[in-house]
Amino acid sequence: TGGHTTEILRLLSCLSESYSPRHYVLADSDKMSEAKIRSFEQKRAETFSKSQFSLDRIPRSREVRQSWISSVVTTLYSILYSFPLTYKRKPDLILCNGPGTCVPVCLSAFLLGLLRIKRTIIVYVESICRVETLSLSGKILYYFSDYFIVQWPDLKKKYPKSVYLGRIV
Repeated sequence: TGGHTTEILRLLSCLSESYSPRHYVLADSDKMSEAKIRSFEQKRAETFSKSQFSLDRIPRSREVRQSWISSVVTTLYSILYSFPLTYKRKPDLILCNGPGTCVPVCLSAFLLGLLRIKRTIIVYVESICRVETLSLSGKILYYFSDYFIVQWPDLKKKYPKSVYLGRIV
């Protein structure tokens, strides 16, 4: 929500029209992002006439200040909910940037790959505000992503698998 949506839309604005259709996955409790996405896609359609997108909602895996124990349960529920969606969409690429919603989707896609149903490339971009430590999503997806992008050199030093590209959002 909010900052994460703004960051991902900045990244998407740099992509060519070959990245279509785009499937956005939002937390069911996210009230702000849908309007931002629709506005972004409306502007994009002015440049790329064949631009296509869809919006899907999944249960939020973790609310702010939610206890760790209950987070495990809600995250497992969100993964179970995400798996049929990921199976249906069978994405070639997942581009995500940190909200907890991306973890169940990425783990579902990773599972599809393990089951040899569909190999999905997972690109995780750590938020620009993460200067010294990774977010919780980053700490999890560091091990499951194909490309793990950080925007600060200190993070590259701490996490050797990561790719440092400078500030990209």
